[in-house]
Amino acid sequence: MTAFRSGFASIIGRPNAGKSTLLNALTGQKVAIVSEKPQTTRTTIQGVANLPAAQIVFIDTPGIHKSTNVFNQRMMATVRTALQDRDALLYVADASVPFSLEDSESVSVLKDLSTPVLLVANKIDRVQDKRKLLPFIEQFQAIREFHQYIPVSATTGEGLDRVREAIVARLPEGPAFFPADHVTDQPERFLAAELIREQILRQTRQEVPHAVAVLVDRWEESATPNKGMLTKIAATIYVERDGQKAIVIGAGGAGLKKIGTLARFEMEKTFERKIFLQTFVKVKPNWRQDPQFLASIDWRGMMGE
Repeated sequence: MTAFRSGFASIIGRPNAGKSTLLNALTGQKVAIVSEKPQTTRTTIQGVANLPAAQIVFIDTPGIHKSTNVFNQRMMATVRTALQDRDALLYVADASVPFSLEDSESVSVLKDLSTPVLLVANKIDRVQDKRKLLPFIEQFQAIREFHQYIPVSATTGEGLDRVREAIVARLPEGPAFFPADHVTDQPERFLAAELIREQILRQTRQEVPHAVAVLVDRWEESATPNKGMLTKIAATIYVERDGQKAIVIGAGGAGLKKIGTLARFEMEKTFERKIFLQTFVKVKPNWRQDPQFLASIDWRGMMGE
């Protein structure tokens, strides 16, 4: 009988490499929001994959980037923490774009690590000429020797079984860390805020996304007459300038209404119950430089972690 294995694997890489899409695909659940905007992921997010003979605890991380303010510095600190005490690391690279200087610089975070690192060349569904994949991988190999090189598509699922197998082979024998129904470490109210932010990222222009934060102010659960559960959520969307507030709200409130409707739909699908959602928009200048406010939107800080 095959011994059960369990352990931790962090997912790292540059912004827009598809790390969160990969996490969702590997766990089979939506535990991380996804958009085409860089720095969609702002903190580490845990997602658990329960396999017949193993449990993999994945840790998604913000994209590797240069820290220019307090907020970015906090994000990069979470990346460095996620490199420690792991059984394996997945370095995700976007294979659909040419290798760049930024790729070379971001690999430097792996310097002096003894942890097995797998290079996951993602988005191969966007690469028409597959002959380009080998030269792309070889450019990473010239900088650092990875333990394995795996081309994948997090969108189509191609190559994901190889990723799971490669990780499991490197996990120690031992019991599962979490029950079989454990999916993520995020509280529901934090995930609700993230689902609102996801829609803002998707619906607004480039100048807004980085300046947006969402905080759930009220969360009330009750039973409806047909015995189903109803969750009432009130959330505030924070931006840094009046112009950004106007963009989020849109003409006649149409933008905010669309964001709220799409976010509510995602919440009902994720939480499997009816949601009543209210959203408000407030201007808070330079919130990304305010440590106290940053602590208020970090659920780990609120929980003393």
